[in-house]
Amino acid sequence: MKNQQLIIIIYIILVVFSIMYATQPLQPLLANQFDINMVQASQFTAVIMFSLAIAPIVYGYVLESICPKKMLFIASVILLVTNLILSYSNSYEMFLTIRVIESLVIPAIITSCMSILANSDKANVKYNMAIYVAATVFGGMVGRVVSGFIATQFGWRTVFLSLSIALFLGLFLIRKLSFEGDTNLTKAKISDVIQILKDRRFVLIYLLMFTTFFVFAGLLNILPFRMKELIPDATESQIGLLYLGYGMGIVVSLLSKKIIKLLKGESNTILVGGVIFTLVNLSFFSDNMLFVFFMLFIFCVGMFTVHSVSTGIANSIKQSQKSLTSGMYLTFYYIGGAVGSVVPAMFYHSVGWDFTVILFICALIIIYSLFFIFRNDFKM
Repeated sequence: MKNQQLIIIIYIILVVFSIMYATQPLQPLLANQFDINMVQASQFTAVIMFSLAIAPIVYGYVLESICPKKMLFIASVILLVTNLILSYSNSYEMFLTIRVIESLVIPAIITSCMSILANSDKANVKYNMAIYVAATVFGGMVGRVVSGFIATQFGWRTVFLSLSIALFLGLFLIRKLSFEGDTNLTKAKISDVIQILKDRRFVLIYLLMFTTFFVFAGLLNILPFRMKELIPDATESQIGLLYLGYGMGIVVSLLSKKIIKLLKGESNTILVGGVIFTLVNLSFFSDNMLFVFFMLFIFCVGMFTVHSVSTGIANSIKQSQKSLTSGMYLTFYYIGGAVGSVVPAMFYHSVGWDFTVILFICALIIIYSLFFIFRNDFKM
């Protein structure tokens, strides 16, 4: 029974993260369809990132104690309806409005899934959460790759219709869940937040992930436009294949403990991951998209190495208030993603590709230099 619940939750996560990221490889196509620029097209992903950033803080006040199964079902129904409407959108304003509505329900679905995983099988929480992380990564990859393929073969509207069908199946699966408990969400008090931010270790790890995800989300968001710039006749299917390297996140997240042991500590692992992540940006000056495609695998290895270790650190520094410290970690992480989904597109649109990559490298050098200086703070 517990395995059935895990499989259902994994399926829902795969579909939801596919919906989140399905627009990325389609951005040049949607920009052309709605006659908008790359900055406006980038907002289709940015709005969801922003909602995920504020959800850990806001949802505790909005939702109080609520049955996660009920919240999961209602939010999934809303997402199904909005996704169907997306496939019939005929203007930028309409498409963006629907994505904003989706951005409000997606955090509710993710929160429900995490709550069910954490409370339905308390003996295997760590294992379930490792599976959850792997599922989010796989969903992000599948959403990008498959949406590109479907758009090339059947048109972009079919992407959202097919995701709606997948979510419709998910509604039947949700009804099979047996979990009936409450989601006791944390209410973030300003005094508690200030207290946590007085600890330099938290500030550093939060800024580290803000910057890292800013660069990661930024590059992956503008990459379809770069490919169209270099290869004007590139199809959405070919653009989608660029995101196959994202799958490295599954491998890294599941092997993180072994990597930490090999590199003799969490601080060393973050620094090695950070150096790899920073240096690989140099390869993006290349005009050879095949070379860029292969380098993206290493890019993802660096990012997910840092992310998987940083998550563990954020949860272990302070034994009390773990839900708040991890919630704040996600807030900084997704704000970095939201800003990264818009600002680099503005740079690319204004000053070109090379200057945008230089921006990424400079930001990473600054934050990883700071982490190197204060690395001894994390020796526990």
